[in-house]
Amino acid sequence: MPTPSLPTLPPTPTSHLTLKHGPETANYFSGSPLNRLSFLRSDTTFLRAAFAHPDARFLLLNKLSPLTRQGDGSRLGFVGGGDVVGLTGTGEELFREEAEMVEGFDSSVERVVVVFLGVDEGVEELQKEGFVYKDFRGAPYFAVDVTPRGEKAGVAEELVKRVTERGFTFKEATPRHMGLQAGHAAMYGQARALVDWNARTPFCAQCGQPTLSVHAGTKRVCPPTDRAGVPAGEPARERRPCATRGTVSNHSFPRTDPTVIMAIVSADGTKVLLGRQRRWPQYWFSTLAGFQEPGESIEEAVRREVWEESGVTVGRVILHSSQPWPFPASLMIGAIGQALPGDGEKIFLGHDAELESAKWFPLEEVKEALVLGTSNMGEGAPEGYVEGALRLPPQTAIANRLITAVVEQWWVQPKM
Repeated sequence: MPTPSLPTLPPTPTSHLTLKHGPETANYFSGSPLNRLSFLRSDTTFLRAAFAHPDARFLLLNKLSPLTRQGDGSRLGFVGGGDVVGLTGTGEELFREEAEMVEGFDSSVERVVVVFLGVDEGVEELQKEGFVYKDFRGAPYFAVDVTPRGEKAGVAEELVKRVTERGFTFKEATPRHMGLQAGHAAMYGQARALVDWNARTPFCAQCGQPTLSVHAGTKRVCPPTDRAGVPAGEPARERRPCATRGTVSNHSFPRTDPTVIMAIVSADGTKVLLGRQRRWPQYWFSTLAGFQEPGESIEEAVRREVWEESGVTVGRVILHSSQPWPFPASLMIGAIGQALPGDGEKIFLGHDAELESAKWFPLEEVKEALVLGTSNMGEGAPEGYVEGALRLPPQTAIANRLITAVVEQWWVQPKM
């Protein structure tokens, strides 16, 4: 399996924040090279021109597995518009004004989800002068869900067959099997999250009726009428009332679930708290984590989750970095907290049965594990690992970055 790379941030002038807190940490699944141009997702002229341009590139997802290059599973594979148009239809058919799409809504028609990802303004080898729209120039990128389903299942299956015969591969896409290089991982994360959200949200959360994907796959609406089963020339039938119509409603937009993940340092700063679940490999530990609840600050969520899972009481909490996690739609908010002295450090697992074990590990032991004991969960221990020693998540996991920050004393004195 290829070793995935981490994103690097562009150089920035030294600032007061950098001097105080150190360089920013960029985690796996961040660092996309694309300008998302989110304000143009409702601009049909822009979308049609981008879709039809020779430099447009299309990432295919089959059951959420991304297309990868022949012989190189670390890089995404992209196809041209001519490959997908038989499945998706033309840009004129795909991208129409929202009001027009709502008016012609027919819930019985199977629609292929196409998501506009953005424009790579730094891509090389563009055909002629590249795609140009107003002040923007580069290569447009789209994601297409080619999972065979519905009346277009046969067309999708034929497309999947064609691209695999050309040497492309649909890479298994789970947290245990990721090895994409930086940038490509971020593009895949964006594509996966939006394609998955569209597939998971075919019905309105307010009224339960079928919804319609608009704004290039980034919004779903609940139309007031439906042409399903209505003869041509007759008016569409009225649907049940829905509170989402005519108002701003987050039911119609992709969800992102905030999740706190934290490295907890002992009161004297010499140990770090790690836990393990029963299903993990032997000797494998990681940082604690959990979903943030409504009406709860990030700091409060850190303290609550740590206490519920381990019994440890946390005092001061500081934020370190964040990581998009498209399995299916989390935002991992990385934090470092410090336990209160005395009884605050006592471990008690009786509140929540999630953890099999939780321990305080000396920083020296953790430092050694970062060198000799990291790997993806589905892989064996690396060369040099001694049976029985601590094992930790790989560099692509934000848990690893938080543990590294603690070992390097980032929370005390950032390293420049």
